[in-house]
Amino acid sequence: MSSLVEAVARDRDVAAFEILFRHFGPRVKTYMMRKIRDRQLAEELMQEAMMSVWNKAALFDPEKGAVSAWIFTIARNLVISAFRKQNRPEFDPDDPAFVPVAIEPADVELQNRQEADRLLAAMGRLPPEQLELVQRSFFGEVPHATLAQEYGLPLGTVKSRIRMAVAKLRKSLGERS
Repeated sequence: MSSLVEAVARDRDVAAFEILFRHFGPRVKTYMMRKIRDRQLAEELMQEAMMSVWNKAALFDPEKGAVSAWIFTIARNLVISAFRKQNRPEFDPDDPAFVPVAIEPADVELQNRQEADRLLAAMGRLPPEQLELVQRSFFGEVPHATLAQEYGLPLGTVKSRIRMAVAKLRKSLGERS
């Protein structure tokens, strides 16, 4: 068998390949059938394995092993590849990993920045005691009762300072109160 593979590698000898094919083809197909249990796929993989024998005959080294071991290694690798292809998950275009992050249009982003700048400017015009309470209450999410304790103020005073600050901000921003 080694001499047949060498003839295929050296001379592209079709007669030598035919002998290899007739001998190993049915055996490789039986091997494939035991591994994957699909007659059509086994036939296709056997054909592919034997085509690899034809194309890679020059890579065979008789000192490393027998022809049968080399051919069945090719067949085994094809079975593994086929198995991986079958068990690969189907592509889901709605998978969050493939859905691009929504990018706001430039005009919307510009408008949001302008509104943020207006809000910052309006907050800068608040008295310090109102500004601090608004920041801690709205941005820090600190409850009014906790603010009253921290600043040593009555709860009603904290609430009215925040209410006055919000009214001033609405007026500065042109919103109805």
